[in-house]
Amino acid sequence: MANSTQHFEISKLKEYLYVIKENISLVHPIYTNDPLNMYLLLGEHSALLLDTGCGLSPIKPVVEDLIADRELIVLNSHTHWDHILGNNEFGEVFVHEEEAHIVSQSYDVSYFQDSPNKKVIQIYANQNFLITPAPVIKTFKDQDEFDLGGLKVKIIHCPGHSPGSVCLLTSKNELFTSDVAYYGDLFLPNRVEIPQVLNSLNKLINICKKENIKKLYPSHRKTPCEIGLLIDLRNAINNIENRWDTKKSFDFFQSWQIGEITEKFRFFVAKY
Repeated sequence: MANSTQHFEISKLKEYLYVIKENISLVHPIYTNDPLNMYLLLGEHSALLLDTGCGLSPIKPVVEDLIADRELIVLNSHTHWDHILGNNEFGEVFVHEEEAHIVSQSYDVSYFQDSPNKKVIQIYANQNFLITPAPVIKTFKDQDEFDLGGLKVKIIHCPGHSPGSVCLLTSKNELFTSDVAYYGDLFLPNRVEIPQVLNSLNKLINICKKENIKKLYPSHRKTPCEIGLLIDLRNAINNIENRWDTKKSFDFFQSWQIGEITEKFRFFVAKY
């Protein structure tokens, strides 16, 4: 791969906030949610990195260039492959207690062996398709806080997309919605568990009203977004039952597809 500077796109959103973008379609073109947005928050004495990406190119040098002498805290918003495969560059990583077992062991990415992007996949092949974890995994739970110095970050547990999915709420009224809410292809649990997703969205909507939040920072595609994203997504998920008869089988994801790629949201509902 190209060096880190060429691989990632880095944008300064605020004096204390960077987004580091990576195209996950490089791994397999079946993934259409480019870019993946990883966020770096800078406090007075500490910095926080949300997610570590696909492991295709070192992200640690990029982060170190931006944080100066601050202590670095690394968090996984959840443990799907595109958010964790750079974990092993860091001494320790925090994750929700529900998913610590997943990132405490090597992560199997052998399902990418048939990707048409052979040069990229060779990076994983060189590791026998088993990506090693960070040496130390620490856990957090709902409402835990990280104090960066002049900036606090609170954990908001939002299960649904995965059991340990979290969003981040800052003391400066930013909400980082991770994979809980974004425009694009949304991956949902099986049909019976969809109400859990709606509960999480309602939780975020209530937080936005209470904290007067104006901007959302999702982990895929467009960022930042207006709070209308949460309303749009809730409405679309509520309408899934009405569209259920239009579902198509999508074998790669072992899911039912609801909607088309041209829509604001295309849903992949787990079959099992």
